Amino acid sequence: MTGDSTRQIRPLRFGAVAPIGSGMPAWRDQIRALAGSGYSTILMPDVPQWQPAPGPALAVAATLTGLRVGTWVYASPVRPAWITAWEAHSLSVLTDGRFEMGIGTGRPGIAGQLRELGLPVTPVSRRSSQVREVVAALRDLDGPDRHTPVVMAVGGPKAEALAAGLADTVTFVMPQIETRAETMQRVQRFDNRRGAELALHVPVVGDSVAAFMAGPDTDPAAVRAADSLAFLPSDPSAAAEEIQRRREEAGISYFVFGADAAGVLAPVVAELAGR
Repeated sequence: MTGDSTRQIRPLRFGAVAPIGSGMPAWRDQIRALAGSGYSTILMPDVPQWQPAPGPALAVAATLTGLRVGTWVYASPVRPAWITAWEAHSLSVLTDGRFEMGIGTGRPGIAGQLRELGLPVTPVSRRSSQVREVVAALRDLDGPDRHTPVVMAVGGPKAEALAAGLADTVTFVMPQIETRAETMQRVQRFDNRRGAELALHVPVVGDSVAAFMAGPDTDPAAVRAADSLAFLPSDPSAAAEEIQRRREEAGISYFVFGADAAGVLAPVVAELAGR
């Protein structure tokens, strides 16, 4: 059981966070390879000044691959709600419905980033309301004939309650050395009576830490030792077994990795996608 609902077992799908880190030719080759490996979705982080903006990058990715695309995830304090919603709606239109709007309240330390950008620092107590405003504006722009899927990254009870009412997909923000038991408790108490898809952000695969998915001081050995759900083994057989265990025990069906791990996990994705 998950929250108050009977758990729905969904087909497995896989996304890859693919920032543009080593030039456009290499990035184009990388996302084309992902498209040939069974991944369903190309995802882009929202980190101003580190790389091109997510909207244009995802429009290019959608054209090059034919896959679904999405933000992982928009940081709501960085831009006005209506502008975020307009970009998301536009991407949904331009990709014929293949865009998923991932949104959250921002990574740790976002207050410092906002000051650097000359933007107002939103109090923590207001950040969930900002997410709600973006989703409300997106629904207005979509109108009755379009539904852009919303993916919410949630941490505390306020964000969980918001996602329970609004999100199509929910991913749980977790400290990377949080134990399996602690994360499972949070997933299982989530009120999922609406049947949202449950997703898992996996930044550590073997000894590799994905760019933009974890802090620079992340220690793979410590993450593995904690039996954290932020870790998967690099051995394909062991990874496949663990992914299926997480779906059976927690109802998690959407797994998101860093693009650099895509080659290592390609046999897993090819075997399990759509099952």
